[in-house]
Amino acid sequence: MPSNIEIKARVHNFELLKRKIEALYSIKAEEIFQVDTFFRIEKGRLKLRTFSKTKGELIYYLRLNSTGPKRSDYYIYKTDNPEELKKLLEISLGIRGVVRKKRSLYLVGNTRIHLDEVENLGSFIELEVILSPEQTEIDGKNIAENFMKELDIKEKDLIDIAYIELLENQIFERRT
Repeated sequence: MPSNIEIKARVHNFELLKRKIEALYSIKAEEIFQVDTFFRIEKGRLKLRTFSKTKGELIYYLRLNSTGPKRSDYYIYKTDNPEELKKLLEISLGIRGVVRKKRSLYLVGNTRIHLDEVENLGSFIELEVILSPEQTEIDGKNIAENFMKELDIKEKDLIDIAYIELLENQIFERRT
C-alpha cells in the first residue's frame, strides 16, 4: 500500500500564504472543487472523492490521529462513474458525512501542498510528502518539517484529525 507523511493545520491568512507558496516555489495552483463522501467502516477511513459526474476516486486510508507529521497508508481506486459507486457504498455501508472544499493544489518535488477552503470549517493547509520506495518515514517527516519551517506553519495550528471529524465535532458541540 502506498504511503505518505502528512500534516494539516489551520490557516489564518489564506491569501498571504497562497502568495508565499507561489513566490517561494515559483508555481501556480491548480484549483479543484472536491466533494468527499465518507462511509461508515470499522477501521481506517473510506471516502469517495468526486470531481465531476464522470471523475472520482475511492480512497481508503489508515492514519493515526496525532499532530505533527504522521504516516498515512492509502489505496486509491479511480472511477468514471462516482454516482453509481456512491449509491452502492451508501446502501452497503451508510454515509458518515460529506466534506465540500475548494482546493488549491501545488506540487513541489514529491510533496503535495493543499490550501483548502472547507465549507463550514474554514481555511487549512495540508502537506503530503509522497514516499518513494527508497524513502523512510523519517525522511518524509524531515521533508514535512522543512516545509513547515519554510511556510511558517506553527505547532499551535496543527490539526490531529480529518475534516470529517472536525465537522462531526462541530455538530456534536452544537447539540450539547
